Amino acid sequence: MVRLFYLDSDVVVCAKPAGVLSEAGGMPELLNRQIGWGETWCVHRLDMAVGGVMVYARSKEAAGKLSAALSGRELGKRYLAVVQGRPESREDTFKDLLFHDSTTNKTYVVKRQRRGVKEAELRYRTLETRSVTEGEISLLRIELVTGRSHQIRVQFASRKLPLIGDSRYGSSYRGSAIALWAEQLSFPHPKTGTVMTFTCPPPEEWPWKVFSDT
Repeated sequence: MVRLFYLDSDVVVCAKPAGVLSEAGGMPELLNRQIGWGETWCVHRLDMAVGGVMVYARSKEAAGKLSAALSGRELGKRYLAVVQGRPESREDTFKDLLFHDSTTNKTYVVKRQRRGVKEAELRYRTLETRSVTEGEISLLRIELVTGRSHQIRVQFASRKLPLIGDSRYGSSYRGSAIALWAEQLSFPHPKTGTVMTFTCPPPEEWPWKVFSDT
């Protein structure tokens, strides 16, 4: 069963499990079966390996308004991540140019603007750093200013701070899921315009549980 936080005729807010597609073939079908009425439209995405709070539209009109809110950067997205190492600054803003190669499904930081390159920006704050057998790991809270494919993963990896479990971008922790979680989402309700905010903590498993008393 998918955990639901809110449901009406316009939207459903839920916790996407890690390992489930955000789009067709994944969450929309799971939600349709669980709710038992209407259809579900995907308006924003999380990588398949990443879990956390998401909103789905329950009508075409709501989908259009949520998509417009997303384009207008009215969807507030906050994440938790655990990275290998310790960031140089306790808090900072990262700005990069990113290119996503659809043939390999991998994103790269590049130096010059060209076709297919997009600006990417995020802000982070280090909540805590702890030592484990393999070295230091740090728990970060991240706010996305832009939403690009693999943005958080590649921006930190390019600074030698790969996310735990993210072997695609350089993590040496091979036996763990990617330590990235969509912790909080805010958006204007497509019918009323009221800003709604939902928070969902990460699962109580490694490496999250290392910081569970934070």
